Amino acid sequence: MFQMFCRGILSSAVHSRKVSRGHLSWRLQSTCEAFPAGLADADTIFALSSGHGRCGVAVVRVSGPASATALKCMAGLKRNLPPPRTALLRSITDPKGKEVLDRGLVLWFPGSMSGMRPAEAGEFTRRAFQAGKLDLTEVEGLADLIHAETEAQRRQALRQMSGELGQLYQNWSHRLKQCLAHVEAFIDFSEDELIEDGILSQVDTSVYSLLTEMDQHLKDQRKGERLRSGVQVVIAGATNAGKSSLLNTLCQRPAAIVSPVAGTTRDVVETALDIGGFPVLLSDTAGLRNSPDAIEREGVRRARERLDQADLTLVVVDCVELPRDPRQAAAHLKEHLNSVLPTREQRQADRCLVVLNKTDLLPEGERQQLDREVRQVSGLPPVCLISCHTTEGLQLFLTQLQSNLKTLCGNPQSDAPTLTQARHTASPPQCT
Repeated sequence: MFQMFCRGILSSAVHSRKVSRGHLSWRLQSTCEAFPAGLADADTIFALSSGHGRCGVAVVRVSGPASATALKCMAGLKRNLPPPRTALLRSITDPKGKEVLDRGLVLWFPGSMSGMRPAEAGEFTRRAFQAGKLDLTEVEGLADLIHAETEAQRRQALRQMSGELGQLYQNWSHRLKQCLAHVEAFIDFSEDELIEDGILSQVDTSVYSLLTEMDQHLKDQRKGERLRSGVQVVIAGATNAGKSSLLNTLCQRPAAIVSPVAGTTRDVVETALDIGGFPVLLSDTAGLRNSPDAIEREGVRRARERLDQADLTLVVVDCVELPRDPRQAAAHLKEHLNSVLPTREQRQADRCLVVLNKTDLLPEGERQQLDREVRQVSGLPPVCLISCHTTEGLQLFLTQLQSNLKTLCGNPQSDAPTLTQARHTASPPQCT
């Protein structure tokens, strides 16, 4: 296998598509026309490893039995290959016309496995998996690392790619095999008194310990899965509470229409965000109310449906609509929360956040008294007072939101390795 780190003409041409992938394919394929057809089962493959897009450096990777021939032809090496794993600055030339394509670094890695063809998507990784260099969890971690969009996703994928999840499963497998060996030895040799006393008790203890660890691992509350695919955060509440304003404030752009007319939002408006390194799919929904309008009723139905799927709900309340007595306001919040989120699980502190909006319309003293009172009420999720108009209280709200996200996703740096895909917990199909 060898790699070419090309700078200038070839890399710019490939990324700007002045030289097509097919044209590059022809130049590489021309180096292996003399190879017999019988070697086609072990193809030599190549790909642009540095990914697509404009950049100053391109990495072209070639792997297979024709790698040495391709390297000699394109790097102008007549006899000997360069020393293994040593960078060599060479001119990259067309193997037929000898036209200089670029000038870059060439590295040779001997020991790779005729005909030459473009590598299929993920083929280099598949070969590494088949060769035993990566296990399946590491391959999945590599794919997640490539597609990671936030810092927390990168950390989780990097831990999985480094083998932590696979090592956990290998440890369980080793301990189970030890238990099995002890039981089989007891069956075969117990009458000869060659087995130490209490061996079955030790096996029972080990098996129950394994069952507890596996059960805890499976019941991780989808933390790793949420972190990998994104936390479903739904903004819900009555009409004109400021739900769309909150969405626009968090997005820092006019993603949803804001109007004083009640019932403006009738469909689900979604946007992807990175909040404190955690991936979030934020959804603004229609105001929850009974309406004679058929379209608005459909919007409310979709809002309810999205609430059932939410990992975290932001219940937005117009604080001007609350009773003036702070104690009555706190009781009103409880009733409102029960009407928006009917299940007890959805009202738990890590699954819900109450947002009292439009605080700029309240006198300072009344606002402070309301803040003190609601924080003393038991049974309420965390409550944040903000103004989407003035952004007052927004930073405290973001701090609380990030805390909720961390609880839902876990800490990818310090927590135990977690399951990252739904199929990891799926039961295998039963044989009939």
